Amino acid sequence: MRIISGKNRGRHIVAPTNLPVRPTMDMGKESLFNILNNYFYLDNVRVLDLFAGTGNITYEFASRDAISVVAVDENLLCTKFIQKTVDQLHYNDQVTVIRQDAFAYTASCRQQFNIIFADPPYDLPNIEKIIDNVFEHNLLLPDGWLVMEHSGKHDFSGHPKFYDHRRYGKLHFSFFVNMTEESEAEDGE
Repeated sequence: MRIISGKNRGRHIVAPTNLPVRPTMDMGKESLFNILNNYFYLDNVRVLDLFAGTGNITYEFASRDAISVVAVDENLLCTKFIQKTVDQLHYNDQVTVIRQDAFAYTASCRQQFNIIFADPPYDLPNIEKIIDNVFEHNLLLPDGWLVMEHSGKHDFSGHPKFYDHRRYGKLHFSFFVNMTEESEAEDGE
């Protein structure tokens, strides 16, 4: 995997082969960040990376100078690898690595974020519970986004906070927005 942009642009990171992960492909990641760049100043966001795996998305946000990134994964090997990479890239002031189940974390977290990225295993049951937890526990700041990476077998378009869906080959992103009344009025114009 490589960092696409920012202060560590072009840097390759080699993850151990024994991690139980499916990192977001570079094409999908680049497309995602092109979308996010149109809506956010990425050097002015607080980010939560759920099911962080190799830390691929975490490093990309940190490289683009996000204010803070919280990387959550329940796998010890993943969190150790992310922490080691964070140390090597000198992201310690920006990135916090937490070893915890993403469902439990989103149910108990009291922090708010501009962007939450979730990349659960595609066959994980009840992944919609992550979306529910994010909105029930008010984890997004006003106009904040939840981005869910998923397979084509999921369709979240019926969710009341659903905003958009993008497909890149077998990779799907669904976007959910915590719209303020002001932004809803602008959308209605």
